[in-house]
Amino acid sequence: MTILLLGKNGQVGWELQRSLSPLGDVLALDRQGVCNEGVSAEPLCGDLTNLEALASTVRRVKPRVIVNAAAHTAVDKAESETELARLINAQAPAVLAREAAALGAWLVHYSTDYVFDGSGSRPWAEDDATGPLSVYGRTKLDGEQAIATSGCRHLIFRTSWVYAARGGNFAKTMLRLAREREMLTVINDQFGAPTGADLIADVTAHAVHQAMSGASADSLSGIYHLVAGGETTWFDYANHVVAQYRKGPAASELKVKEIAPVPTSAFPTPARRPHNSRLQTDKLQQTFGLKLPHWTHGVNRMLAEI
Repeated sequence: MTILLLGKNGQVGWELQRSLSPLGDVLALDRQGVCNEGVSAEPLCGDLTNLEALASTVRRVKPRVIVNAAAHTAVDKAESETELARLINAQAPAVLAREAAALGAWLVHYSTDYVFDGSGSRPWAEDDATGPLSVYGRTKLDGEQAIATSGCRHLIFRTSWVYAARGGNFAKTMLRLAREREMLTVINDQFGAPTGADLIADVTAHAVHQAMSGASADSLSGIYHLVAGGETTWFDYANHVVAQYRKGPAASELKVKEIAPVPTSAFPTPARRPHNSRLQTDKLQQTFGLKLPHWTHGVNRMLAEI
């Protein structure tokens, strides 16, 4: 079985190269693409801004599964790059869905809590009314809808607050600032669950395996919420990170004496952030027989790794 993976160098894409490898031959592409003589003399395209070449690549590779881990994720830049965000987040997924439908392939795609308006305090369910506040959220919702109406078999995973040991993340930023400053101010009115890219990748592989092997696989097609268990705020997340670091041998490096909570309004940004990023994961856990660990488990493991 050939699995075509797009966005191989992103946080989730990097972990997917590991988690998907036991399921088949993973052909992983980034924006630069690759020359693969075993498939075609022409370069294969992983650039989501090149729709024609992207479609041609899918036709030549003929994968049984397409996993799209690429996206325009610069939330604030998307406000001034509307067309680029729409191209990458909406039009490219539509092309992938069209080609997947033609091949009878599965399409795995990642979306976001930003498709909701962030109101209330109840975790969002998959069938709740959407209402994105930003260009990023609107284009990601457009991508979801294009896939859902294409007729292809699909797994759309909405997630939030994604981090990985590889590359930059919130915890690393907090620790850097904690070494430099005696006081930090962190937002305390946004709620969500920090979710590791490794968890997302492992759940994806588990779901893909079931989708490819189950007798009633078509019934699995749909949208699922995929986040770690529990909830927190950025303020409490920062406190947890610093407290964990103080237990280690390098605790003396930290200068920080106080972490102060502030509202979202203290840090104005071009794109509005949802206050409520809680996502209900019952559907995912019950459908695939999974238990999602509390967010602190993954964060603690990541802190130990870095």
